Amino acid sequence: MTDPPIVDAEQATPFSERSAYTDALAAARAAAATYHNGSDLLMDDAAYDALLARIAATEAREPRWKPVDSPTELVAAGVAAGGEIEHSEPMLGLDNVFGEEQLRRWAGRLERLLNRPADALVVEPKIDGLAIAAWYVDGRLTRVATRGDGRAGEDVTAQARRAAGLPGQLDRPLTVEIRGEVFMTDADFVVANELRTGHGEPPFAHPRSAAAGTLRAEGRAYDAPLSFIAYDVRGAVSTAADGPPPHSVEMAALAELGVTSTADTGGMTVCATIDEAVAAVESLRVARGALGYGVDGAVVKADRPRDRELAGSSSRAPRWGIACKFPADTRTTTLLGIEVQIGRTGVVTPVAVLEPVQISGVTVTSATLHNFEDLARRNVRAGDIVFVRRAGDVIPEITGAMLDRRDPASTPYQPPVTCPRCDGPLDRSQKRWRCAAGRACGAHEALTHFVTRDAMDIDGLGGKIIQSLVAAGMVTDPADLYDLDAARLVALERMGEVSATKLVASIQASARRPLSRVLIGLGVRMTGRALSRRMARHFGTMRALLDAGVDELQQVDGIGPERAATIVADLVELTPLIDRLAARGVNLVEPAATPPADTGTGPAPVGATGGLLRRPDGTPMRVVVTGAVPGLSRTEGNEAVERLGGSASGSVSARTDLVVVGEGAGGKADKAATLGVRIMPAERFAALVAAHDAGDAAAAALLVDD
Repeated sequence: MTDPPIVDAEQATPFSERSAYTDALAAARAAAATYHNGSDLLMDDAAYDALLARIAATEAREPRWKPVDSPTELVAAGVAAGGEIEHSEPMLGLDNVFGEEQLRRWAGRLERLLNRPADALVVEPKIDGLAIAAWYVDGRLTRVATRGDGRAGEDVTAQARRAAGLPGQLDRPLTVEIRGEVFMTDADFVVANELRTGHGEPPFAHPRSAAAGTLRAEGRAYDAPLSFIAYDVRGAVSTAADGPPPHSVEMAALAELGVTSTADTGGMTVCATIDEAVAAVESLRVARGALGYGVDGAVVKADRPRDRELAGSSSRAPRWGIACKFPADTRTTTLLGIEVQIGRTGVVTPVAVLEPVQISGVTVTSATLHNFEDLARRNVRAGDIVFVRRAGDVIPEITGAMLDRRDPASTPYQPPVTCPRCDGPLDRSQKRWRCAAGRACGAHEALTHFVTRDAMDIDGLGGKIIQSLVAAGMVTDPADLYDLDAARLVALERMGEVSATKLVASIQASARRPLSRVLIGLGVRMTGRALSRRMARHFGTMRALLDAGVDELQQVDGIGPERAATIVADLVELTPLIDRLAARGVNLVEPAATPPADTGTGPAPVGATGGLLRRPDGTPMRVVVTGAVPGLSRTEGNEAVERLGGSASGSVSARTDLVVVGEGAGGKADKAATLGVRIMPAERFAALVAAHDAGDAAAAALLVDD
């Protein structure tokens, strides 16, 4: 006899017609098949869970309708294919609950099974990836298999060996089976899509399908990054005097062996009561956007082996564990229309205009469609119901449309034949179309970006003045700004002599900004603020950067082959503008860096000077600045981190070394406290920066070490 799955069946509406129930079974199986096989989603998590709840409610009311292969009873809904590698024990799935009330009901059922409360509960993130089993013999990784149908899985040993967190050799010669999840982080998903589209293939729809496809792929011309986190082990890796050790102890022992586990990612919480578990689930839900990888729920388990043995398992799931699902990060909404944006470099990009939809607490009204080839491949049209995802702070994107709900009268989108801004010709030689006029087409946007506070910080040069300068033909690119004088500026409407004199002084003062600010202002393709700063510190001078090839650029953290090639090509295009800036006295040197030519040993590492924020092994500390820092903007705070030898990061994880917390800090500060990451008040950090910049090394060192 099997237990009924714990889904939200009590509040779901059963199907009144058997035919509708049968259709729902087919839809659920089809959706599960695409999910487990790594294809594009047919429906998002919320829609699938709701459909499964209606199926379960129907089966509770009409048990005679229920087939033996109902998706509510089988691992992976019975659609995942098995493989050639048989598991030592079945790899079961988990039943789902939705919200605190159902979680407490599950805990009550566990208590009845044990005739007492569980000795301890453990809460872990439910990672949205692909479950695998990895076998180690005498400490060496020998075989890896997918979960498959729960009894046997596919051999993915060759591909899984590349997953970060799954070492080829343990720190001790143990023979064990480790189970966990292979997935892609948000950052790695971006890299994977750059690699994939760079090789002429369509972009991955979402991180899970990217991880699943990469894990099964053979003979690809590129290696997309993968990560691994363990959540179970077969075979003891630690010892306890009074019997088998708790799950939490085993996960900590795995981390000591070199395997990334739920114990060392900051996601595990050991709880004495269900009240503590409920609080831990809520804390994880709040922090999910800052984890850096997809989490679609929390897993709550009995921590002690004896509790697990007493509770047992059904045919598809253990009774001692449950998945508490979070609201889905992938939602559905209506695609209202498709607009075209022209970027600073003349890139022409289609953008989806959406019916507002809440995703991860953010109201999303638009989403990227990447390029026109990708738009055609995704086959989305105005009026479609589309799937939209947003992971953490990643730009929202459309992953597909519900084709069965498309209006038959809809027509495919027709891309522009000329530049929508200047009506000039389009360069379609690459996947990303560009206006043939390049940056000249987007002069207003380029100038507006160049003068922002994060870039050259030219006070008084707002959008209206820039528009007037461009319209009057005084300025076409950033170098023209440094030719302006007060006599010419007073000819503009509403520009008096005093204002003109102040603006010229502000422009000339900006010429002394460091190289990193110039790079930010130029908007080199595939770079941003952080990468511009790293490039400036690595090469020291614009000349060294312009002379660098693809191989040299890849020495900068965050730059791979595809990105390096794009940066090199864009810098070649920018060289005439850079030469004009140099001729007008604009600084093209990063003061806190040593040019590669001066070292005699190649490019200086990022943050080569100012080692206050460095680990004992000399590598940069990973530092997150959150909230307001006295006297510093957000960009200046990150610049200061790198000036002190650290590496500025935007998200908090177990690998973060230091979090600077100022007024207005949000969930990142709470996450740091939960993970036990060192916290420095913003006032102390500001004092540290001031002491360092003033050359007071003793005071600066004291502020770091204290």
